[in-house]
Amino acid sequence: MREHKNFWDRNAGRYDCFMRKDRAVYEKMYELICPVVKDKTVLEVATGTGLIAKHIVKSAAHIEATDASPEMITEAKRGNYSAKLHFSVQDMFSLPYASKSFDVVIVSNALHIVPQPEKSLREIKRVLKDDGVLIASTFTHAENSFPGKVKAFFMNLAGFPLHSKWTSEEYLKFLQQNDWTVRKSVVLKASFPLTYTECVKSEV
Repeated sequence: MREHKNFWDRNAGRYDCFMRKDRAVYEKMYELICPVVKDKTVLEVATGTGLIAKHIVKSAAHIEATDASPEMITEAKRGNYSAKLHFSVQDMFSLPYASKSFDVVIVSNALHIVPQPEKSLREIKRVLKDDGVLIASTFTHAENSFPGKVKAFFMNLAGFPLHSKWTSEEYLKFLQQNDWTVRKSVVLKASFPLTYTECVKSEV
């Protein structure tokens, strides 16, 4: 994971500017997330600069927001004035929290950029309460428009770590294959198609 951490460390200061063009789709995502996290204890993995956590913290009871990149967490801590929001550097594959600690876990726009997303999902399942909710939005790059394909090409040249190129349907199937039941999914139009999903643990 070190090479990928280096990519995010190098680009932490530019991340918010890069995401600004998709502000409208993120605003829609905040609207979808806020009712789910209302008065809940929340963990966000791969928080980046904390955009989502900062926008939903008023609804939540408490948020632990984590990322593997120290530079991203440094950026995230800037302007964080909420006592309900705590940022820290953590590995999404080996979290330091007790089992069944959180009502909601958020992993947004991250599962497609890690080499073993199923491993992260297992760790998320461990720390999520049995009646908890996983919010797992991700860019589904296999459905990119031509401009999106061009943009993805140049991001790849810059070292962007894209490991999984799913369609929305393939992504939902991937979640189901890893013992999650998708209770809600919405495809949001952004620079790349964004599949917003809410999942619960599948009954075994």
